Amino acid sequence: MTKLDAGAPGSAEQIAGLTFAMLVVSPDLKVHSLNPAAESLLGRSARRTVGKDMTEVLDFGEPHIAERMRLTEEQLIARGLPLKSNEKTVVVNLTISPLQTHPGWRVVTLSDAGQGERFGDEERRANLRGPAVLAHEIKNPLAAIRGAAQLVARKVDEKDRHLTTLIADEVDRIASLIDRMQRLGREKAEPVVPLNLHAAIHRALHTVKAASDHPFHVREEFDPSLPDVLANEGALVQVLINLISNARDACAGRQQPEVMIQTRFVSGLVMNVIRLGRPVKLPIEIQVSDNGPGIDPDYADHIFEPFVSSKPSGQGLGLALVQKLVRDMDGRISHERDDANGWTHFRIHLPMAKK
Repeated sequence: MTKLDAGAPGSAEQIAGLTFAMLVVSPDLKVHSLNPAAESLLGRSARRTVGKDMTEVLDFGEPHIAERMRLTEEQLIARGLPLKSNEKTVVVNLTISPLQTHPGWRVVTLSDAGQGERFGDEERRANLRGPAVLAHEIKNPLAAIRGAAQLVARKVDEKDRHLTTLIADEVDRIASLIDRMQRLGREKAEPVVPLNLHAAIHRALHTVKAASDHPFHVREEFDPSLPDVLANEGALVQVLINLISNARDACAGRQQPEVMIQTRFVSGLVMNVIRLGRPVKLPIEIQVSDNGPGIDPDYADHIFEPFVSSKPSGQGLGLALVQKLVRDMDGRISHERDDANGWTHFRIHLPMAKK
């Protein structure tokens, strides 16, 4: 054994350290072993999973997937499969590979495809850079239009002055929209510091309630023992304002509209951050939920993309900006619809501040 090998992790430690889920399946399709990432993704412990039939553990809701797993030992690769697990559905990428050295044995890997995370970072930045460039080109003439409207207002009769006010108001509205577009294209992330999560939530709640025409009920289910998160306060508050406002609007037509905000500690969730070149643990979860009708299924897979909105007057920038701000804090955001109980959930996962 060389000095280099002396402290090297063994195969078991290497598999345990993987950030994606991995299961080893025997020839009779029983789960032989699984790593911690698989326990986290599936929401079930190794003790409850080992010895179970693979098609029972991996419920994709599509019979032909299970049939292919049973009838062929060839490699199987599938993307964007809805996996039912622990009464939840998560979109995953699946790979099943035969072990050539052990006939009949297979290695199954699963990675969370995530909502709105289908593009690579480079492609995503390119998609967002376009709106930012367009925003810059539009903003300069807007200032000239507003200045001209103010000059005209001094010369027109009082009865016509409302027209110049309308011009100025519309220019302000477009300028506000452009500011949001520019934030989408900004590549430099704001600095992160340790923050009290619940203080940020209450600040966002206060802002949304102050700007709301009608009161709305918010149910808080907080874990008071949570440590500080590593985040940017302004960005986190902005994210929460967007999500809480969307939840308020989504359930406004209900007889008993309700918004629920929950916080909790989750273990095992890890995300590879390409910018940092390493995996980051995301144990702090914030969930913003509403009992509204949910997002139109035609838009559900694209809600984090720029200029996609299911609202008649929506601009499609709110959730795109939310995702960018969360990613800038090395976090993750996902969306889930629980039709059985009538709830829509948005979950944010953030890193914990070091002690």
